[in-house]
Amino acid sequence: MATDFLTSYDYYSSRRDMEVISTIVEALTKILEEDKLQQQPLFLRTSENLILNIARKVVQEKKKTFLIGITGESASGKTVFVDNTIKACVKDKKDGIYTVIRCDDYYKDTSKELQEAGSYEELFKTGFSFDTPDVIDLDLMKHHLIELKQGNTVTSPKYDFVTCVSDPNGDKKNPAKVILTEGLYVLNEGIRDVMDVKVYVYTPLEVIKERWYKRAALRGKTGTAADLQFADVNKTAQQYIRPAYQISDAVINGMVSQEYIQEITDKIFRTLKEIV
Repeated sequence: MATDFLTSYDYYSSRRDMEVISTIVEALTKILEEDKLQQQPLFLRTSENLILNIARKVVQEKKKTFLIGITGESASGKTVFVDNTIKACVKDKKDGIYTVIRCDDYYKDTSKELQEAGSYEELFKTGFSFDTPDVIDLDLMKHHLIELKQGNTVTSPKYDFVTCVSDPNGDKKNPAKVILTEGLYVLNEGIRDVMDVKVYVYTPLEVIKERWYKRAALRGKTGTAADLQFADVNKTAQQYIRPAYQISDAVINGMVSQEYIQEITDKIFRTLKEIV
């Protein structure tokens, strides 16, 4: 008798889940179709099973963490996308909704190398590069992401882009329903396997260049030093970052306005909340 009850319960529970999943897929598909009609759509490409996989995870793994990895070239708009997605998240005032892990915080301390060279320009002339995966502690970042997914609190380091000092006692990061991790190498082999959704931010090179030089000046790099690093940025992107375009679940437009990012991500979160 108990077995019959459990079998019946599992059947109806599974059937109910499939109905909810179907409703989510239909609603999210409609949002993406509306997005395609925009002059600057947010979603440039999505994988065939992305919406279905999201719907299944939302319905069947409610208590588990949802880890989204966002990459793209330097100055492509990764941080802007994450920050505006957060603004959509925080409309729900509950604690534990989101946590952000930024790849930039995990740069290894290179203050000694900078001091010995005397300047960024002289450091770059030695062949030193800030734009290869080995200058970032990806192993530590992956460990922290796994810890957060398991419900544990971590302390991320804090990196100073002017002095190149890495402070191990950075910010406390708490586990949350959604973990957003962004940076140059978050979808590299060896770390992307822990992601539930892989996102690539695409922006034309001429726009990236303009944004990059403005940001470089704020970090103390101008003139020859900036030119040397940007040449390296473009070279290393070809090897380490652009291949992630092909394996991403979604390609995001780095040219859309902040307001539109908030609008569409808010619409997605609201839709999921209303259905589930």
